[in-house]
Amino acid sequence: MSEYIALAAVLILGVVGHNSTVTYAAIIVLILKILSQVSNQPVILEWMGGHGLTLGIIILTAAVLVPIANGTVTVQTIVESFKTPIGIVAVTAGLLAAISGGVGVPLMQENPNVIPALIVGTMAGVFFFKGIAVGPLIAAGFTYFVMAILEHFK
Repeated sequence: MSEYIALAAVLILGVVGHNSTVTYAAIIVLILKILSQVSNQPVILEWMGGHGLTLGIIILTAAVLVPIANGTVTVQTIVESFKTPIGIVAVTAGLLAAISGGVGVPLMQENPNVIPALIVGTMAGVFFFKGIAVGPLIAAGFTYFVMAILEHFK
């Protein structure tokens, strides 16, 4: 029952905070939870937990590639981006974000107790700072890096 309360709270915060992404996500997960309870088959909810992240990353990556597909971004504009300070910083930031997400997934798999804190931090960023809920992977990566640094200095 507590999972319904937590999901309802996220849904309400999404609505009150005018964050349609969080609102839709909470509705989808609530529906999947209800369907898994009614059918006594948690297959869909388990599938979403196991494969939803990959599916989301695929959709996000596809959306980012659309400007290349429609000609807004060309090979020339890509090459030119390496010649400007903001382009170099963007490439570096993308590299660091990808590395962070890459180490974040194993951290969440090996230490599932960190997931609630990542969710709370991400939701706080979404609700109070108008962020976007793509943070848990990168936050897990940052957590990994901070913990590795702390472990190094022990």
